[in-house]
Amino acid sequence: MSATTLESAPAPEAAVSKQLGMRKNGKQWHAPKKAFRPGSGLTPYEQRAKARVAQAAVKAMEKEMKEEKEAERQRRIQALKEKRAAKEEKERYEQLAAKMHKKKLERLKRKEKRNKLLNS
Repeated sequence: MSATTLESAPAPEAAVSKQLGMRKNGKQWHAPKKAFRPGSGLTPYEQRAKARVAQAAVKAMEKEMKEEKEAERQRRIQALKEKRAAKEEKERYEQLAAKMHKKKLERLKRKEKRNKLLNS
């Protein structure tokens, strides 16, 4: 059992980046530090310019997402309007058909009365 634990112990050390040798302070488990170079970063103007570009990209993405959302909303509204218009048209045709049917029935009744009067 102790042999298996010893074999598994070197695995974490292998995961650490390539070592340059023994560290002077003896803390090999810490990542090596780099020299402090304050001028190596971006100047404040370059930082602002980079931030502006990033902000513009974010705003463009937001605008695109809002446009998509609005288009979807307008599509739903249009579908509702079309559905309501179709329903109204259908109701209008049904009323018209009922009215026409009613008129035809009234004509037939009058005709039947005339025939009865003639036959009697």
